[in-house]
Amino acid sequence: MEQKEEQIIASVDGSVGSLAVCEAAAWVASRLDRSLLLLHTLERRQQHGADDWSGAIGLGAQSELLERMAQLDQERGRLAMQYGKTLLTEAESRALAYGALNVETLLRHGDFVEALVELEAQARLMVVGKVGTDHAGEFTALGSHIESLIRQVHTSILITGAQFTPPQSFMLAYDGRDTAERSLDRIIKGGLLTGLPCHLVMVGHDDAAHTDKFEAATLRLKSEGYEVAASLIEGSGSVTDSLLNYQRDNDIGLLIMGAFAHSKVRHLFLGSNTIRMIQSSLSPLIVLR
Repeated sequence: MEQKEEQIIASVDGSVGSLAVCEAAAWVASRLDRSLLLLHTLERRQQHGADDWSGAIGLGAQSELLERMAQLDQERGRLAMQYGKTLLTEAESRALAYGALNVETLLRHGDFVEALVELEAQARLMVVGKVGTDHAGEFTALGSHIESLIRQVHTSILITGAQFTPPQSFMLAYDGRDTAERSLDRIIKGGLLTGLPCHLVMVGHDDAAHTDKFEAATLRLKSEGYEVAASLIEGSGSVTDSLLNYQRDNDIGLLIMGAFAHSKVRHLFLGSNTIRMIQSSLSPLIVLR
């Protein structure tokens, strides 16, 4: 059986950031010449059952109430399905308008993280919004499912905020570890960032070993044709603050970071620089796997 070409998979939910997700996904799909799959999931919401009141009301009243609630649930499900189809139609139009050439849509029941995990085998890159419908207007609040998604998938993820502008440059946070070296490999081999100026930044490592690695990484990117601005920053404050200040001062359009190791996620995740950068970044951010 012929293997299907890997797609760009984007999850839209109708939140304020969904348009940005469509635009970012279209940008990625056009640069990588990949088809785009737009996903919307109909997540189950907790219902208040009439059986909770069985001791307070009579059997006849309870039966009538249960029947009415079943009808309401059925109508709610029908409206959610209609809304999902309309949302995907609008998202498809938006993605096509922003340069995507081949767009598919998928409407599924269930949790959106579970859906993306199931679709991962056909994903080249995933695009999600930082803020979902549960955090409408809270642009610094991490969407309730983002943590779980990063824990479970091995595919790189582009995370957008409320708006998306095609980046004119990108920044790679480099620290000399294996994850940073793998990030270099992904950037060079991936093709998404080809032609964009690179800001290679390392914070708080001024010893010879780290400096040598940093210089080697700079030369490697230049040898691959990248225009590189290399910056070693003193670690007087937090790594996150230093990177965010550099991002702001240099008008960086896209941040690139390697993710933590899965074996250490439970212990390190909430306090990691990765998650703090996602929460605080003013620009879209790609978490490389």
